[in-house]
Parts: sequence; structure tokens; C-alpha cells
Amino acid sequence: MTGQNTWSTDAAPACGDFPELYRRVAAAGLLRRRPLYYAGRASALLIALALLLGSFAALGASWWQLLLAPLFALLLGQLALLGHDVAHRAVFTSRRATALAGVLLGNLVVGMSYGWWVSDHHRHHAHPNREGYDPAADSLLFVRTPEQARRTRGVRRVVARHQAELFFPLLSLQALGLAVVTGVTLVRGTVRHPGWERTLAVLHYLLVAALLLVVLTPLQALAFTGVCGAVLGVYLGCVFAPNHKGMPMTGPDAGRADYFRRQVLPSRNLRAGRFVHAVFGGLGHQIEHHLFPSMPVVALRPASRIVRAYCAEVGVPYAEAGLVDSFREILRDLRAVGRCAEAPSPAAARTADVGGAR
Repeated sequence: MTGQNTWSTDAAPACGDFPELYRRVAAAGLLRRRPLYYAGRASALLIALALLLGSFAALGASWWQLLLAPLFALLLGQLALLGHDVAHRAVFTSRRATALAGVLLGNLVVGMSYGWWVSDHHRHHAHPNREGYDPAADSLLFVRTPEQARRTRGVRRVVARHQAELFFPLLSLQALGLAVVTGVTLVRGTVRHPGWERTLAVLHYLLVAALLLVVLTPLQALAFTGVCGAVLGVYLGCVFAPNHKGMPMTGPDAGRADYFRRQVLPSRNLRAGRFVHAVFGGLGHQIEHHLFPSMPVVALRPASRIVRAYCAEVGVPYAEAGLVDSFREILRDLRAVGRCAEAPSPAAARTADVGGAR
């Protein structure tokens, strides 16, 4: 990957290739919902949460609790990934059931606004890696294009220059960022069910605060919260980063590609075993997820064989990388783009040239 991070849509055909792919995937039975799979997954996660809470209460006011904090973070991450599937209607056909389960998982269990996340994430799916349209491409933490890098100023520019080296430390702030966005969103009431979301989110944070302060000393509670939040941020960041970071970007004025190419070209799959894909909540099959957002994650692996073969058939690149290699590509691209923050913007360069000529 290069720092330019762009791809052309000029060669996109007038009629898309997606209908034929859809027919093949549907014929293989991969679009049907899997209620037993999701019932088992949800039950296992809730049992694990109950066991962790029991261990937390039994251990009491001890610094050994810091060993449990990362386990809570990983479990919360898995519950958030389950909420991701719910939001994509991979679990329920009913909109009401989907909204209810999503708000319970998002606001009450994880402490994140479900309504905000649905809006944000669906915009990402509509225009992946398109600057000005994809919220993930306009991140506050990272610059993704040379133009974004050149627009930075002050501390933001310093961070942009060193964003590859700061990648993992910055990810540790993701959970804090989600909590702040949730608070701002619910204060403004810019979600479909603000009353329910406010009530459940407040209940989440009150229950967490009460549990921490009843069991731990204030200093232990602060340390536990910091470790749990940092690990959760890194975990979620590492789950979502390989999907699109370091992949081609499009500018806000780029031509519109057909659906098939718009989803495949900016996405990267992980070449990994079942355990890694389970840790990533199935999202290592990102190309298939973007093509078929409501497909149950358990069907993404068999779908990948069909999609990979079809991409080869129609001549569309199908990006895959191992776990380590995907992060190498991400860091390489972040480093290349970050260097652009060291150079003045074209407008500033022209101004300097004019001043020098005088």
C-alpha cells in the first residue's frame, strides 16, 4: 500500500456484478438466519459474565482484581460484537426485537449508545473508506489521507506525524471515546428512543460504579477501570482496524462505483484460523460482511470461498492478509500518510513561494 491511498472507479461497469453473486450465495443457503447459533453464543457470553462477576465479588478488595480487568474487557468486547450482529439484523427478522435486543446489549450491558452506533456504522457500510462520507475515514485519532494530514494543526499535527508509533496507545482511548460520544449523544437526544437509551445507559454506569465502590477501594476501582477501559479500547480497535485501515481510500468527489466494487475494494480479510476469527467476532471475513451485512457470522467463512472465486472470475482484487501482515500494512500506511503532515499544504506552499518572490 502507498501513502496516496486512492483507487479509481472509472472502470466500474454500468451494471453491477452483485446480483449474480447474490444468487450463488443464496443458493448455497448462506443467507438464512441461525437462531440456535446466536442463542448458544449469547448464553455462553452471559454465563461467562455471571462467572466473572461472581469471581469479582468473591475476590474482594484485592489488587489481584487487575488480573480480572482484561477478562471483563474481552468479554464486553465480545458482547459488543454480538450487538453488532443484532444491529445488522443477522439475529432477528423483527425490527422491534432487533431494537430491543440492541438497546439492552449496547446501552445496558456495554454502556454504548445503540442508536448512535447504528447511525454511524450504517454510514460506514454505505461508503466504506470514502472521505467525508465514512465516519471511520474521518477519525479524530488517525489521519487516513495526505490531504487530512496536511490540514492538521498544532498537537493534532504532532500526533499525525507519529501516528504509526502511537497506534496502539491511541487505541487504548477508544473505550473512553465511546463513553464520551454516548454521553453527548444521549444529552442531545439525537437517537430514535432517547428516553430508553438514557435510562439504560445511566443504569449501566450506576451499576458499574456501585459494584466497583462496594467491592474495591477507590484507588483500586480507579485502577480497575483504567485497565479494563484500555484493554477494551485496544481490543475493539484491533478487531476493526484490519478491516479497512491501510486499504484504498476515495475522496468525497470520487465517481460512484457499483455496489460490488464499492464494498470489496476497500476491505481486507484476515487469513486466519477459527480461533482468531472467533476472537474477531467473525469480522475477519470483512469482504463478505460488507457484501452481505445481515449474513450470520457463522456463514461468512463458507461464503468467502464463493466470493473469492467470483472475484477472480470477474477480475476484482480480493485482499487477504495474515494477522501480523495486516497490522504491518496498517502501520506502513499510517507512517506514509503521517509524513505528509510534515510538509506544508499546497496552498501554504504557494503562499510561501509568492512571499519569497516578493
